[in-house]
Amino acid sequence: MPNPTIAFVGFGEVNTPPDIILRKVTQARTGLEQSGLTLITTAPVTDDPAGVDCSRAIADLAGKQFDALVVCISGWIPSHAVIRITDEFRHLPMVLWGLSGWSEGGRLITTADQAGTTALRKTFEDLGYTFTYVYDIAGTPSRVDRVRDFCVAASARARLRRMRIGQMGYRDMKLYGTMFDGVSLRRIIGPEVECFDMLEMTQNAAKVADAEVAETVAYVNNAWRFTAPAKPETLAAGARYYCGLKRILDARRYAAVSLIDVDGMKKLLGFPPSMIFMLMANRLGIATIPENDVPGNVTQVMVKYLTGQCGAYLEFYEFMQDRVLMGVPDYVPAEIVDGPYTVRPAAFGQLAEGILNVSKLKTGRVTLCRLISTGDRYAMHIVTGEAVTPQPWEEAGWAQPAPQLPGLEIILDTPVERFAANVACQHYIVSYGDNTGVLAALCGMLGVTVVG
Repeated sequence: MPNPTIAFVGFGEVNTPPDIILRKVTQARTGLEQSGLTLITTAPVTDDPAGVDCSRAIADLAGKQFDALVVCISGWIPSHAVIRITDEFRHLPMVLWGLSGWSEGGRLITTADQAGTTALRKTFEDLGYTFTYVYDIAGTPSRVDRVRDFCVAASARARLRRMRIGQMGYRDMKLYGTMFDGVSLRRIIGPEVECFDMLEMTQNAAKVADAEVAETVAYVNNAWRFTAPAKPETLAAGARYYCGLKRILDARRYAAVSLIDVDGMKKLLGFPPSMIFMLMANRLGIATIPENDVPGNVTQVMVKYLTGQCGAYLEFYEFMQDRVLMGVPDYVPAEIVDGPYTVRPAAFGQLAEGILNVSKLKTGRVTLCRLISTGDRYAMHIVTGEAVTPQPWEEAGWAQPAPQLPGLEIILDTPVERFAANVACQHYIVSYGDNTGVLAALCGMLGVTVVG
């Protein structure tokens, strides 16, 4: 899971017993640390007339690197003391977090935490801060998870502005749903997208030493379970192209990459690139998706930065009454495989032999999502469901006996008709667990509309 670094400042009014403020602030800080956040902290801040606490807190945080600021209100606090600190960091996302009272001797005891937050919420809004408002409720668990989701999203937002995506080729199969607008994507979401030619890969591949090809083939034979022998020349070609591509990836440090598949690797080189994708995903840990799907690549990186998962792609094959059948006609990362990483040589239609993944996929709770755009307006379609092992199925066109492709039947929490009314592309990104909280938090910061 991500472990972002966050600044944390607790506040309490100068006339509130300091031991109460310290106890409440310490409990809140400990809860965030236990949730996986790394905190940069300062002692609790009051509204002392000389402003000593505010000056000390600003000095403690100055020059430190963090992705968000948690403003923890442990009781009533005049707004000016909070704003003096927050305005120093107005460029960062913030959490306005109000703690709560407690029961003692049959009575509710309060330090008026929500008096402090309600005095600040609209002020934060009017000042143009990027923030979320979280309030605890007395007698119920503290909403640490909501604070953490926002902080993880803030870290992902910062990382998105520093990353690059590589595209070998552009607009495979002349698809529309995989295209992108580079300027609005950079302005709103953050990534820089770089396109490079397939020629660069093939030129690199021609220079790869035979020993490096042999090492890669040895890895494949040791790490993957083949249900039937593959031609040595198929494995050698895939290894050589991968090594040629790796030189580009190592030099440019892309967080994600896609290749021109049908109109490039298959049509011009006569080589289905599934083996290359598997090697990139498993050996390099790079987010990968076929067919020059830039929005898909961006969604994968978002999922990875938010959850720590690879964000594998699946595509739709059938809609059913209460579920969808999703699978892939090429490869899956090892991270989502249940059991041995299983492959076989196979041919589809008129294409040459390729290395097809036929692994069984993990089941359980999943989140499906995809970033979409209309002009410079961005949205993310997010749904959850239960992934189960699919019924026996095959895609027409494979050489017989047809392979059982990696797939899942996903019983959606959303009615299939409603999902279908909003579906945006053949590729969606899958992650395990319910990750709607962090996805929605990131979308809120970026001004991206959430579609359910």
